[in-house]
Amino acid sequence: MNPPLPALLPHPAGEQPLVEEFSATAETFAGRVHVEWDSGGHVTPLGQLPFFIEYLKQAGLFDGWVADCPLTFSSPNAPRKRDLLGTVLLSVLSGHNRYAHITTLRCDAVNPRLLGMTKVVSEDAVRRGLAKLALGLDPGDRRGSRPGLAADAS
Repeated sequence: MNPPLPALLPHPAGEQPLVEEFSATAETFAGRVHVEWDSGGHVTPLGQLPFFIEYLKQAGLFDGWVADCPLTFSSPNAPRKRDLLGTVLLSVLSGHNRYAHITTLRCDAVNPRLLGMTKVVSEDAVRRGLAKLALGLDPGDRRGSRPGLAADAS
């Protein structure tokens, strides 16, 4: 019989430095963010979000989405379009599948600022904005912007 082969280590010593030695920067809408890894910390689903936001900023995708969105608000109490769309984006990236889950984002003080948001809007504001968008209506116009939709909008 052949003698047993010595076990091979998948990562020999010295090949890769420890994780806590790594750090990086990301250019976000809030400016440059310094990101460091903590190997002893808990895993978070949004840990890589600053780098995704940097991608959205560099490619102009988030700004383009906000600019191309047909939502307009006339009320002084209405949320900014960027805040509404940013709340939807953060909610989707967090894996939410109900409007009620948006409330959990209100405790996050870091990620909304990285998107250039001033606040996380309420679930009701998101629901109203998306409902008007789905109908093709101006959210500030409760009667409807197209003929025949005035009865459907109420």
